[in-house]
Amino acid sequence: MTSRERVLAAIDGQPVDRLPLMPITMMYAADLGGVSYGQYARDHRCLVEAQLRTAEAFDFDYVSAISDPAREASDLGAEVEWFDNQPPAIIESRALLSDKSALKRLQLPDPHAAGSRMGDRVSAVALLAVRAGGDKIVEGWVEGPCAMAADLRGLNTLMLDFHDDEAFVTDLFEFAVAMELAFAKAQLQAGATLIGVGDAAASLVGPRTYQRYVFPYEQKLIDGLRALGARVRLHICGNTRKIVDGMGRLGCDIVDLDFLTPMAEARAAMGGRQVLLGNLDPVRVLRDGSPAGITQALEECWKAAGPRYIVGAGCEVPRGTPEANLRAMTEFARRTV
Repeated sequence: MTSRERVLAAIDGQPVDRLPLMPITMMYAADLGGVSYGQYARDHRCLVEAQLRTAEAFDFDYVSAISDPAREASDLGAEVEWFDNQPPAIIESRALLSDKSALKRLQLPDPHAAGSRMGDRVSAVALLAVRAGGDKIVEGWVEGPCAMAADLRGLNTLMLDFHDDEAFVTDLFEFAVAMELAFAKAQLQAGATLIGVGDAAASLVGPRTYQRYVFPYEQKLIDGLRALGARVRLHICGNTRKIVDGMGRLGCDIVDLDFLTPMAEARAAMGGRQVLLGNLDPVRVLRDGSPAGITQALEECWKAAGPRYIVGAGCEVPRGTPEANLRAMTEFARRTV
């Protein structure tokens, strides 16, 4: 099977020759590709070369245009601080929507605009599709509604908005979903098969807030992506134990699981049909552990998840992870059916 065939078969519940391997690599890929992270996040050509080199070195089944959560916010006018060798960061103290009334003046950005950060990601997807799309899954990426709202409003302020101004929150989430669907459509047209949705801020809300505010707009985004023909991967970093049932009801093709949520607990909550990815501790087990310990941890994840499982870490593979440790993930996937 090609890597592309393997991933699609796993998603569709069809037999595979081995487990798919889809860990997130960003800073690790930049380091392996010999570029600074500032270059990786700014220049799609650097990102593509680093992704291709990493996928080839470790026999990954996909390549991804993921880099940082600031692309959409940047194109809307948010203030972003850049670093030479770290991801860019949105300056929360000067959040774009510190004044809520500014939301009414925001215009949806053009994801194809020359010189835009969204356009750079679309270009990355297009080049990845040309270079690897015949063999590997090409993954685009968008922010989820809660993460995008936090990027524009400020995380701490958004948490207060949930209690103080329901109408504003719903308007902000509506704007976020519309923007991300347009961004995803551009990436799909450029050659992406899979769209990753990163909604890290959702792990910081309680279950009632999640069900009342976040879940309906995640559902609207996922349904919209499916209508566009995308396969969908949901990635919510952190402790999702209190919202994992809702994550399973969204109907995503793949749900990433961070290490703070036990695999067996997630499987019980989501049922047997959901494809799960993860959930090694990226630091203690993957970066700081041993190949033998990684193999053992993956065996435990696989047994708890059952056959509908994709090999990966709980979150991004940290920079500085020994090659032998990452290769242990590759060898486990290669020999496991």
